[in-house]
Amino acid sequence: MSTHLRIFSFGGNELSPMELKDSAGKSINPDIALQWQRTAETSKIVANIIEKHPDDLFVLTHGNGPQVGNILLRSEYARPILHAIPLDICGADSQGAMGYMLAQMSHELHMRGIHRVVAETITQVVVEGDDPDFKNPSKFIGPPFTKDEAQKRAKSDGWLVKCYGNDKEGNEIWRRVVPSPIPREIVEIEAVEAHLKAGIIPISVGGGGIPVVRVKPEVVGDREVYTCNYGIKFDRPHKPGQPPAPVYTGVEAVIDKDLASALLGTLLRKRAMARGEKMDVSLTILTAEDGAKLNYRKPDQVDLRRLSLRELKGICEKNPDAFPAGSMGPKISAVIQFLENGGKVAYITKTNLFEKTLAGEAGTTVYNDSL
Repeated sequence: MSTHLRIFSFGGNELSPMELKDSAGKSINPDIALQWQRTAETSKIVANIIEKHPDDLFVLTHGNGPQVGNILLRSEYARPILHAIPLDICGADSQGAMGYMLAQMSHELHMRGIHRVVAETITQVVVEGDDPDFKNPSKFIGPPFTKDEAQKRAKSDGWLVKCYGNDKEGNEIWRRVVPSPIPREIVEIEAVEAHLKAGIIPISVGGGGIPVVRVKPEVVGDREVYTCNYGIKFDRPHKPGQPPAPVYTGVEAVIDKDLASALLGTLLRKRAMARGEKMDVSLTILTAEDGAKLNYRKPDQVDLRRLSLRELKGICEKNPDAFPAGSMGPKISAVIQFLENGGKVAYITKTNLFEKTLAGEAGTTVYNDSL
């Protein structure tokens, strides 16, 4: 008998309302109350999905771009009196706070007589220190700005800023960018499995995970020394030929949550197979758009409803710019990576269109034609 595991990767709009403006047309940065309310709305919809698919397992993941940006803003405004907060700690902070908000889904499930706990797992994700994105940052974080506002922040605070896209009126949206290295390992993968086995719905790789790198040991005399950030050291007796201990330290980066979610699904499936268990895994990327589109927001826009992995890769090979790097591009990359590594099917859709997407009436469905 096969188990179906569904991974839901929530975009920023599912947990924090985007593109809000005041009466003067100025962007509004959603406060905590607005974030709670949006997360509560999302929780109701996902609780309905869980209720309709009682035999499936679920893992929840989420982005943290707006939230990390807010944490950094608070840190920068407080510089005269408080220490700065590095990006890895920002990621950990956002995992805890957003996991706390998203865990209210437990309440929605209990209202339906489904006695399951939704719980956050603080998750470290391993990246490589020489990843090229450290030299050419690509990850958008924080609130939107006009071009003039963004360039002023770049000059005053040393930010790297890029154009994120256009709003519904066609005005340019600019945001801060930071390094986004490719995720390679998930340190707490066993904790996620333990939650699933216990019937808990885990929230994992929040914000893509806390970015860490492996620490290479240095042999000093007869000791093997691991030096982490802030001068913290761990050591043990050195034994020739023994593998390095799994020691990690944080780096200044934010990991793409969809790539981390794809990795999570791949690892959970492979580890289940290694135990002799059959597990089908699907990845659902929940975003503000009704699926992927060609010629986005142009007169000849085309909705991509259902296509194979081979067809999607063909589109990308024919036109590498078919999906913009600042929006749909990373989602498409995550879908391809997930399916190439044995995933069964992937969806890109809006939360309230999930059931219609399963029926082929909305969203984008990409199936693995090699299975």
